[in-house]
Amino acid sequence: MAEGPAEPRAALARDAGLARACIETALHGHDGPVAEAMRYAVAGGKGLRAVLVMEGALLFGIDRARSAPAAAAIEAVHAYSLIHDDLPCMDDDDLRRGKPTVHRHWDEATAVLGGDALQALAFELLCDTDCPDAARLALLRGLARAAGVGGMVGGQAQDIAAESAATPLTLDEITGLQAGKTGALICWAATAGAVMAEAPAARIRALQSYGDCLGLAFQIADDILDVEGDAGLTGKAVGKDAAAGKATFVSLLGLDAARTRAAHLVDTACDALSVFGDEAQTLQALARFVISRQS
Repeated sequence: MAEGPAEPRAALARDAGLARACIETALHGHDGPVAEAMRYAVAGGKGLRAVLVMEGALLFGIDRARSAPAAAAIEAVHAYSLIHDDLPCMDDDDLRRGKPTVHRHWDEATAVLGGDALQALAFELLCDTDCPDAARLALLRGLARAAGVGGMVGGQAQDIAAESAATPLTLDEITGLQAGKTGALICWAATAGAVMAEAPAARIRALQSYGDCLGLAFQIADDILDVEGDAGLTGKAVGKDAAAGKATFVSLLGLDAARTRAAHLVDTACDALSVFGDEAQTLQALARFVISRQS
């Protein structure tokens, strides 16, 4: 039986804290610049992916102590992706989560190694997840696919290629790109608890639909924040997409239509969870929070 619904900010703070504590435990005894860069990179984020893992697991009676390693794993992969995304060879950003990016705080070599080590740590954490062997293997394979060339890395490669393409991406192309770059990890997080529980296929599909819609809604919200957000609140530079001439959901749809699309995606995400009844209220509230956030 799942717990009662939690306010999104409270759920994010609690579950992100548990995931970071799990990472800190794994890093115990490791010192030096690379380990410090790893700790630095996982601190201060929203913890969206961690809360998706933990709240999704609660739907199947898996408590936070059992789901924490999987939540920590996805936060480690996400942090690694941000470290590398910020490098001069990619987006060349100086600010992330309201503080200097890892390569600015240390140097590029430390940033690359810190990101590499976080990715490796994620799979180590998953190996320690308390679930049946077949479920653990499915988690490992699923995260590898979501993070790899068919998911996040592939989406990032498409995004970089689009910057020098002769013609801007179409709406369908951006949707596909972001389903990999942003959506794949979010979808893995949303379904991880069901995979741990070896849940019926219909329940996994419901969470997959939720994650797919949430991932796109999250990216649209990010595109909107890049246009009208405050760097002091977002914790990173804004206006970069327009300055680079990148096609985004906002540039193609306009602000109002982008907001409408994001709201429709959230409604669809919440509807997908109807099979869980009131037990999914926190996940539904989280989806609504995603498109109203200021950071």
